[in-house]
Amino acid sequence: MELTSPAFEHEAAIPTRFTCDGDNVSPELRISAVPEDAAALVLIVDDPDAPLGTWDHWVAYDFAPTGTIPENVGELGTAGLNSWKQTGYGGPCPPSGTHRYFFKVLALDAPLGLAERADKTEVLAASEGHVLAEAVLMGTFAG
Repeated sequence: MELTSPAFEHEAAIPTRFTCDGDNVSPELRISAVPEDAAALVLIVDDPDAPLGTWDHWVAYDFAPTGTIPENVGELGTAGLNSWKQTGYGGPCPPSGTHRYFFKVLALDAPLGLAERADKTEVLAASEGHVLAEAVLMGTFAG
């Protein structure tokens, strides 16, 4: 499985439009080679370079396998909690320096069935033993 975006290349800068300094909308994401037997997808976006530890920017789960997540999609599947204790996408917003942002997609053999507002830890724990494939796209942004 592969995750790409027409907005930025892997390991390249994320355009300001998709950050708190811009419109704070989610970039379009393209997912190729999703396993045919995938029953659901999970999307997590996080920043391991945050000063207080990894900061979760977007957690979504139990959405149908797809080849494209549109730009500014809003809610996607079942909405999980990000580190702001909100649902949906929160763009890069580093206090200083250049941070890395990891967009991760997991293809699962069954939906998780978790209630809305589960956090990343709960989603990843429930995913254990159900991941058929995963893909990562990393972009950077400097605050």
